[in-house]
Amino acid sequence: MLANIQISQVTWREAESDLRAIRTPVFIVEQSVTPEFEWDEMDAGAVHLLAKIGDKSVGCLRIIDYHKIGRMAVLKQWRGMGLGPILLLEAIEICRHQGSKIIKLSAQRHAIGFYLKSGFKVISETYLDAGILHVDMQLELCN
Repeated sequence: MLANIQISQVTWREAESDLRAIRTPVFIVEQSVTPEFEWDEMDAGAVHLLAKIGDKSVGCLRIIDYHKIGRMAVLKQWRGMGLGPILLLEAIEICRHQGSKIIKLSAQRHAIGFYLKSGFKVISETYLDAGILHVDMQLELCN
């Protein structure tokens, strides 16, 4: 099924409706993040990755200044199929290509293991962000 996946690097301006169609059900509906928190000024200047299967947008994430990954989301019906690691690896390669030495992210506690598998390390204590427990993580890139 994931053989048909297409990952595109997009801007907020060109893909806002697709990005909102993924992040709204994941963050606002499932995780009760407020719209005021979810939609911030960082989206306009970020690089976004949009995952599509056929013409259906199914996952996304954003990259800030080629050193911070965030807002990673996969629609519920597409989870557990390997889409998350594909998106994350693409984001890491984009950051590496842009010369980044370290990539940081804020991981929800339940997702720590997911990021550990890609080489990220926990660098903070647990804290509350948008009402959800998180830790800061980072990946040191070897070029």
